[in-house]
Amino acid sequence: MTPPARGPGQRKLDALNRLDRDIDAWVATAGPGNGAPHLVPLSFLWDGTTLLIATPAASVTSRNLQATGRARLGVGPTRDLVMIEGTVDSAQAATDIPAGTGDAFAAKTGFDPRELTDGYAYFHIRPRRLQAWREANELAGRDLMRGGAWLVP
Repeated sequence: MTPPARGPGQRKLDALNRLDRDIDAWVATAGPGNGAPHLVPLSFLWDGTTLLIATPAASVTSRNLQATGRARLGVGPTRDLVMIEGTVDSAQAATDIPAGTGDAFAAKTGFDPRELTDGYAYFHIRPRRLQAWREANELAGRDLMRGGAWLVP
């Protein structure tokens, strides 16, 4: 039995709640030359404006983000999904991340890249488009943000 569709306001509240409490996202990037897709699970911190992720600086994800500045993230299970298309606002080496930001990331995710010697990089990803849906009855109206602006108050 499919639950009734949520209205846009409830979907936004639920999406923001998921961003606040979930720890991991699927992060998709593509290479600049051949456009080859690359998908990895990464932990994130939502600060109300951007998602902060960390990955080894030499990884495919890092290289793709540095080259294209674009990512797509999926947060939540397939039946309660928040899908985000975003752009890189800024990138910082783990050694350069402000202490408060690094501490907040580590507290939420249980993982502190600053403690590793692999040379991690942090990326702030700003949502440009955000969609949320649970079932087929929520596909219509799933766009909650476009062009970086919320469509619902």
